Amino acid sequence: MVPTRWAHCLPAIGLPVTGLPVTGLPVTGIMRAMPDRYAYLGPEGTFTEAALREFASGLDVEAIPCATIQATLEAVRTAAVERGIVPIENSVEGAVTATLDELATGTDLVIRAEILLPVAFALLARPGIEIADITTVGGHPQAQPQCRRWLAEHLPGAVWRQASSNAEAARQAADGEIDAALAGAFAADTYGLAVVARDVQDRADAVTRFVVVSRPGPPPAVTGADRTSLVAFLAEDHPGALMEILTEFAVRGINLTRIESRPTGDGLGKYCFSIDCEGHVDDARVGEAMMGLRRVCAQVRFLGSYPRHDGGRTQVRQGTSDAEFAQAAAWLARLRYGRV
Repeated sequence: MVPTRWAHCLPAIGLPVTGLPVTGLPVTGIMRAMPDRYAYLGPEGTFTEAALREFASGLDVEAIPCATIQATLEAVRTAAVERGIVPIENSVEGAVTATLDELATGTDLVIRAEILLPVAFALLARPGIEIADITTVGGHPQAQPQCRRWLAEHLPGAVWRQASSNAEAARQAADGEIDAALAGAFAADTYGLAVVARDVQDRADAVTRFVVVSRPGPPPAVTGADRTSLVAFLAEDHPGALMEILTEFAVRGINLTRIESRPTGDGLGKYCFSIDCEGHVDDARVGEAMMGLRRVCAQVRFLGSYPRHDGGRTQVRQGTSDAEFAQAAAWLARLRYGRV
């Protein structure tokens, strides 16, 4: 029986809670450690589940499918699971706004890791259905733009039906609610569908970035190939407000890998900025930049420092290393004590 505290994470179609294969070291003795529970954007057969499987390779985890991004993150907040995994941006369509907004405005969560997953779409339908038979196609809102040209060429008259996930669209195709779905080819077996066409995405190099989140705690150790995420809320809207934020990074030689404005919901013209930068909160330059933001912003929400999945090393400009910050602080201390 599924515990009631997990009920909000089960997809409406009634899929069971499933565990990923246990590939870690065996546990001796009568008792064995319970696997960590990971919530993910479900149902089974989503790209998020594929990202979780890649991340959890070699780990003992139990995968808990959730119907929405909001439900996935809420499962982490309420301690129904230890961690959750959700998409945050795509190389073609940009930010997944539901994730950005939940991390910016909900109860605090922190990012512990990221996964970059190449995304290849397939057109799935019930066995026997051909392209000429398809009049309705479904998928996640970010799926259609990534396959826009292919759909225009091969299914110009098909009606688009938005679904909460690509796997949910596959479920709808299996039940006959729609003719076909855009999803990963790996979802075909799960829902008893046939692959009508493979690699229907317009960009062969499309990648989606997923993040693993947990309740607040100490960040992973510095690796030298780290990313820090945060949200900065403007104190007031005035000329140069964005420049004030950017300056805190620029003068310390910190490269921004992403910055996006999002409405706060408090009225027109009220925005916050979702930011990713190179480096770790334990780096002197990043820590000082965050203190600078704290002085000029109404609020700064720290979303975590974590290793970059691509292993890209942080470029440290001359004058911005930890040693150089320490030397400058020692020099100032000597001046304050009247020493040259």
